[in-house]
Amino acid sequence: MTTTKDQALLRLLQLTSPALPVGAYSYSEGLETLVEQRLIVAPKSLVTWLEQELAYGMVAIDGAALAMAHSMAQKAADPALEAAPSEAAWSEIAALNHQLSALRDSEETRQQSWDMGRSLVRMATHLHPDLKPWFKATGHPCNFAVAFALLAARWQIDDRSAVLGYLHSWAGNVITSAVKLVPLGQTVGQKMLLGLYPAMEAACDRALATQDLADLCLSSWGTTLATLQHESLYTRLFRS
Repeated sequence: MTTTKDQALLRLLQLTSPALPVGAYSYSEGLETLVEQRLIVAPKSLVTWLEQELAYGMVAIDGAALAMAHSMAQKAADPALEAAPSEAAWSEIAALNHQLSALRDSEETRQQSWDMGRSLVRMATHLHPDLKPWFKATGHPCNFAVAFALLAARWQIDDRSAVLGYLHSWAGNVITSAVKLVPLGQTVGQKMLLGLYPAMEAACDRALATQDLADLCLSSWGTTLATLQHESLYTRLFRS
């Protein structure tokens, strides 16, 4: 399968679209708790939190795992992943997926990653049945970032574009949640998203430079506590 530059761009837009049937809109990444506790009440505090998450939060580790899984897949097979993975690639991808699951620091966020991953795997294998051996290699359940990486590799989306797309999709989803929760105006939300581009680029650079997830430090304790406390909120609009 040969993919043109335009086709790769269109596929990236499809993979990062809010219309992707993975249920991303139903998660707030702990933001609902932070708003309820009045820790985030305005655009300034939200932007600060988003920048910190991109630098030190779980999304930064997801980005690195995505880049690593994409690289493993590209090295192990032909560019479009039309051949089954080798035993070595099988082992590498499975280990990465298990490590990413272990790094989740709350049940809600772990389940979110698994549920979204399951939905993406279902869609991807329906579109491309030859990807089934690759997703089988990850082990069950497959984390969303790993599933995203394998489908991006199958669609011949380069690693930098895939990571940037993932980070942009994550930030856009959280800001959309904030528009409902804080609340914020739609234009304010778009202004914040535009302002986060430098932080996304820096996060992407770090992700692509990562050789081992153990080299990264997760230090977003406030978000961790927020996700742990979320399940006990009196009322909830979101699943995390």
